[in-house]
Amino acid sequence: MAKEKKPTSKANGTAAKQQAIQAHVEAKEAKKPPAKKAEAKKPPVQAGTRRQPENPLPEQHQKKPGHEHQLDPRPRFEAPDYQGSGKLQDKVAIVTGGDSGIGRAVAVLFAREGADVAIVYLNEHEDAEQTRAAVENEGRRCLVIPGDVKDSRFCDSAVAATVQAFGKLDILVNNAAFQMHTPSLEDLTDEHLQETLQTNIAGYFHMARAALKHLPRGGCILNSGSETGLFGSKQLLDYSATKGAIHAFTKSLASSLLERGIRVNAVAPGPVWTPLNPADRSAEDVAKFGESSDMGRPAQPEEISPAYVFLASPVCSSYINGIVLPVMGGPYG
Repeated sequence: MAKEKKPTSKANGTAAKQQAIQAHVEAKEAKKPPAKKAEAKKPPVQAGTRRQPENPLPEQHQKKPGHEHQLDPRPRFEAPDYQGSGKLQDKVAIVTGGDSGIGRAVAVLFAREGADVAIVYLNEHEDAEQTRAAVENEGRRCLVIPGDVKDSRFCDSAVAATVQAFGKLDILVNNAAFQMHTPSLEDLTDEHLQETLQTNIAGYFHMARAALKHLPRGGCILNSGSETGLFGSKQLLDYSATKGAIHAFTKSLASSLLERGIRVNAVAPGPVWTPLNPADRSAEDVAKFGESSDMGRPAQPEEISPAYVFLASPVCSSYINGIVLPVMGGPYG
């Protein structure tokens, strides 16, 4: 196990701030009349090697930032039918938001492909330890680093701690995010807006800038975009705006770093079963999460993570740069 140097951060204060934003939104929601019942949805599509959970999901709600070990059903991240083949052998990766959801699934598949992984997360320590165990179960080393990506000094120290532990850095996956719906623009407070902007786009800038001091020719940066960055979302105005910014950042940085031999790409998932959404919507809405997608259900993280392996691996994608790869369960999400 790698020796860990834990950077200092204000992560617990950030979690409390996010919970205050959540409480403000939920108080507004409680005053609104109940929504009309939606029309019956088409049967969910099962196109993979194993059957995935279907809607309706159990009604549930969590406080920010959300915890994977409390979800029912647990998100599937193991991808048991995915066979590693050394695509990332002896690479070193940082995955922000790596304690749960897509980040956890990516960390596990990176390890299965031969990479050592540092996961950066806010303060979901139990989830992070479960991710560490899953990575180490693949025979690779894992470093867990709690902290807030809004803080550029923390991002610098997280990258430095990774390089100190593993000796280098080859891959950065920017995946950490804050999401909280609001019924209208008038309900979006300044504090809420800044939490989203500073986490979702400024945090990506901070981490990329810190990583570039160490990324070699042949290294890569992967950003988590979203279908909301392509199509918008009327109750996720700030979140959608940041995801659109991430897509533009990806294309711009890809052009900027091309001469240095560093590729930059993004994945734009549709609805995915992670703690992000039960820590956003009401329990009733969570039960219907993802049913409006073309496949009639949310994706599981293990259905998204292979796209990150594809874009991270120079064997697979050495001629791919500046793309936003949609993984949305259909052409329209």
